[in-house]
Amino acid sequence: MPPSPTSVGFGSLVGRDLDALGIPSRAAYVASYRMRTGFDPQPHLNVYLAYNFFRLAAILQGIAGRVRDGTAASENAAGLFALMVHPLAERAWTFACHDGASGAGVR
Repeated sequence: MPPSPTSVGFGSLVGRDLDALGIPSRAAYVASYRMRTGFDPQPHLNVYLAYNFFRLAAILQGIAGRVRDGTAASENAAGLFALMVHPLAERAWTFACHDGASGAGVR
């Protein structure tokens, strides 16, 4: 998760002591998932992460749009949601590129 530009509402675990927080590393979680399900998600992990980061960016863009249009349930999150769209989309694109996506045809 990219750090929040305002440090409010969205947290990043980058640089945090995951062991102290009781959170497994990505590699440990993938290994545990593989043991529980018999399916190895590792070859597809970048696709899953790209999809979910793009999805979250789209949801936040929708909320920011509703705030802009005056139809949102809460105006308190307007700035934060709008500011997180670009970093989330950039992170999604990084995952997509790691899995072979290219900018060909992208504007």
